[in-house]
Amino acid sequence: MLNQIQVSLEKLYSKLSGWVSEFILALPNIIIALLVLGISYFVAKYLKKGVHKTMLRVTNNRTVTSVIASVAVALFMIVALFVVLNILNLSEAVTALLGTAGVIGLAVGLALQDPLINLFSGVLMSVKEKYNIGDLVETNGYLGTIQRITLRSTILRTPTGQEVVIPNKDVIQNPLVNYTRSNERRVDLECGVSYGDDLEKVKRVTYEAIKNADITLKEDKPIEVFFKEFGGSSINFVLRFWYESTRQRDYFEARDLAIIAIKKAFDNNEITIPFPITTLDFGIEGGVRLDELYPLKSINSNGNGQQNLHGKCLL
Repeated sequence: MLNQIQVSLEKLYSKLSGWVSEFILALPNIIIALLVLGISYFVAKYLKKGVHKTMLRVTNNRTVTSVIASVAVALFMIVALFVVLNILNLSEAVTALLGTAGVIGLAVGLALQDPLINLFSGVLMSVKEKYNIGDLVETNGYLGTIQRITLRSTILRTPTGQEVVIPNKDVIQNPLVNYTRSNERRVDLECGVSYGDDLEKVKRVTYEAIKNADITLKEDKPIEVFFKEFGGSSINFVLRFWYESTRQRDYFEARDLAIIAIKKAFDNNEITIPFPITTLDFGIEGGVRLDELYPLKSINSNGNGQQNLHGKCLL
């Protein structure tokens, strides 16, 4: 029994002696590794501040700058950890860590594919600065003012007061119309006049009506009036003019003032905006015409769009 205890103690002593010897031999490497780790820790602090200040020159989005600075620090510390493991001659551990990190990274990337795409899209949007808070934009079938741009989504406020949350990847991957960037917007207004009106007079009166209306027009953009088609009851034209504001309310107000101005000008100059004309035919072979049956009640067209009733009717 005593012999067994003695043998066990000798083995334990031998094992501890080997560990102490290995520790003494590895002590310089351990000291160097600790120094590298400590220096890396302090460098990481200054690196985060430096990246944060640098990103603030590119974008004012502090959320994005903080995330990028944290990612930069994390990557730096990972590299520092691998250097420390190599100093300690733990190359096998480095290989195992790299393999494990690759598998974990692939799994996380597949599981968080959409959130990561939205994250990088949000960073890209903030860096490019193509869209700012307060801009009036139209994207993914929604028109509204940008309220917030987060790392996951863009929040719009529609003219009717609702908030729409659109993932950043959809904003990046789909067309976007920014009405604010140019600081100007065009109003297209369609109208029609009677076939009996002088078309040159119509163009002149329309131009003067818009020019004299209380609308802040762009001085370098012309007022345009183009006739485009012969309609069923009118000759139709389109009016186009530019104004300086880009708010949606201003767009509605400019169009409203234009309609009022055109209507007043046409009334003062005896230009007719005709009603649709409808012809009803009650004719049946062998019957009697309505104007022959009721001559006093026959209704003829007077050119102002009233109904023109001509036809036949069986007695």
